[in-house]
Amino acid sequence: MDVPLLVEQAREGRPRAVARLISLVEGASPQLREVMAALAPLTGGAYVVGLTGSPGVGKSTCTSALVTAYRKAGRRVGVLAVDPSSPFSGGALLGDRVRMSEHASDPGVYIRSMATRGHLGGLAWAAPQAIRVLDAAGCDVILVETVGVGQSEVEIAAQADTSVVLLAPGMGDGIQAAKAGILEIGDVYVVNKADRDGADATARELNHMLGLGESRAPGDWRPPIVKTVAARGEGIDEVVEALDKHRAWMEERDVLATRRTTRAAREIETIALTTLRARITTPGPAHDLPALAQRVTQGTLDPYTAADTLVAALTTD
Repeated sequence: MDVPLLVEQAREGRPRAVARLISLVEGASPQLREVMAALAPLTGGAYVVGLTGSPGVGKSTCTSALVTAYRKAGRRVGVLAVDPSSPFSGGALLGDRVRMSEHASDPGVYIRSMATRGHLGGLAWAAPQAIRVLDAAGCDVILVETVGVGQSEVEIAAQADTSVVLLAPGMGDGIQAAKAGILEIGDVYVVNKADRDGADATARELNHMLGLGESRAPGDWRPPIVKTVAARGEGIDEVVEALDKHRAWMEERDVLATRRTTRAAREIETIALTTLRARITTPGPAHDLPALAQRVTQGTLDPYTAADTLVAALTTD
C-alpha cells in the first residue's frame, strides 16, 4: 500500500484510509514501521478517554451517549470498542458497535471494533497503535471501551489520559468494591442505570471506599462520582464536565504530559520485548532455546543459568 497517500487521506477524514491503516496495525504488517514513522509528527492532539467496568454496566451505551455529547460540541470523535476473542475458536462477536449504530452515518465519528486475540488486560494488543492512527486522523476525542473486565484487568489506565470506571446497582457489595483493583485506577466514576433501586447505596459505598484509599494532599485530584442513566442520556453532560475538569487539572499541573510520556515508554518497552521474544523463538548459532530447555529438563542446567546464557547470546548477536 501507498502509506504516505493513506496517511494524507486519513488526515482528510476519509474513513476507508483510517480503516486500512488500523488493519495494517492489527495485522502487524511489514509496513507497520513505515506507518508509525509517518504518523509520529501528526499525533498528540487527541484526548484519550478509557471506559471500563464489569460486563453489563452499560459501557457501550455510555460510550454512545458521550459521542452524542461531544458531537454536539463540534468535536470529532474516534471510538475503539474492544471485544473478547473466544479461547476455543479464536473468533469474536464484535457487537459493541451495535449500540452505537446511530452514529454510523456521521462523518465526524469513526468507530472501530477490535478483538483482543487472546491479549489480557481488557484491551487488544494493537490498541496503542490504533489510538495513534485515530489521533493522527484528526480526532479531538478518542473513546476506548474495554471488554467487560474483572478485578485486575486494568491496562486501560496505562493507555488513556483519563480513565472512567462504570458501575451499576446490584453488581456487588462494598466488600466486592474494596477488593477490586479496578477501583484504584479511575479518574472519574460513573454509577450507571441510576434509575434502579440501590443506585444511591452504590454511590455511597463507592465514595466510602475511595475515602479509605491513599491520602490526598490539598490540590490533588479527587475522583468525582456521577450518576447516569445512559440509555436516556441523563447525567452524560455531568460526565463530560467531569472529564473536562480532569483534563484541565492535569494540564495545569503537567500531569497530562507525564502520563503520555509514561504511556510512550510502555509502548516502546512492549515493542522491544515483542522483538526480543521473536528472536528468542528463532534458533540461531549463538542461542538455541529448545536445546537450553532440554538441558534444564535433564537437570544438567538450572533455568536461571539458561536464561543468563540466552540473554548474553541475544545481546552479543
